[in-house]
Amino acid sequence: MGVPVSIRLDDDVRAELEAEARSRGIGLATLLRDLATAAAREARRARIREASAAIGARLSASPESQAFYADWGTPRADAG
Repeated sequence: MGVPVSIRLDDDVRAELEAEARSRGIGLATLLRDLATAAAREARRARIREASAAIGARLSASPESQAFYADWGTPRADAG
């Protein structure tokens, strides 16, 4: 179950969001919930991408990691 959130919108912003909600055939609260959910997902994905890049940079700079990957090799397309 979600938790209610109260926000204050400028009149122009509210009018624009209400028009968008009407064009989608949904209510303003549903539109705001959908927009917030999409933004939260994208923020999470961005954090994951940043963390993955940091790990990759650290591994690529590590002699131990380089040796591991050199020993491990690169997968071949014809390997079965």
